[in-house]
Amino acid sequence: MMHLSSLYLYPIKSCAPLVADAAAIESRGLEHDRRWMVVDGDGRFLTGRELPRMTLIQVRPHPQGLSLDAPGMPTLQVPLSSDCIPIPVTVWTSEIAARPMSAEADAWLSEFLQHDVRLVHMDDSVVRMITSPQAEPGDEVSFADAFPVLLISRAALTDLNARLQRPVSMLRFRPNLVVDGVPAHAEDDWKRIRIGDVAFDVVKACVRCVFTTVDPMRGERDRDGEPLRTLIGYRRTPDGVTFGQLLTPRSLGILRVGDEVSVLA
Repeated sequence: MMHLSSLYLYPIKSCAPLVADAAAIESRGLEHDRRWMVVDGDGRFLTGRELPRMTLIQVRPHPQGLSLDAPGMPTLQVPLSSDCIPIPVTVWTSEIAARPMSAEADAWLSEFLQHDVRLVHMDDSVVRMITSPQAEPGDEVSFADAFPVLLISRAALTDLNARLQRPVSMLRFRPNLVVDGVPAHAEDDWKRIRIGDVAFDVVKACVRCVFTTVDPMRGERDRDGEPLRTLIGYRRTPDGVTFGQLLTPRSLGILRVGDEVSVLA
């Protein structure tokens, strides 16, 4: 049976994942997923592409805000505030207004990342519309690169690791949803699926970049360029090197590990 075998969310874009047994699906993706983001002094988004050590930062959202942990750093509690005046930030070509978090959070992150940064929040008042041709009117997204949810089949990783000298973990690819019980890259042919009671459009293949070469356990880039180097050999398309599929929710609900996955189209 095709089923959901793993659920991940990334409260701060590019930081370490939270492993979940269940998660609520909202119109812009999993609850708490990529609702916070690190930006530079100009409000431009920063990711593990530029700052690989971001992958070492553990983030836990709670009703009052966030807790941050990282190697060699004290735990920091970051409160939410609705009083902060939004500031302009940029994610690729999207320009939106997001709420800055605390000066303490900025200082903590800047010290660990050895780079002057700020932390911003996408609360319910912040809306980022999807402008891609694959989107429908009203589709929105969090601080994720392009679409709300990323899905990968477990077999796709198994197939890749059979080609590598050193196997890599699924976290190199930062999925939200991992599906078992299907052949490698079966998701490439899906157009619409249901997981449990939640329907999704499968809208676009995920194009991969140098971020896949960052080992999330070390917060460092692998000098051999893997696994991207191997993926180039068999997953190159006219759009780029692809691995996994991007989804847009078409209904709301709760996803649970073990939920059945049905292909609708």
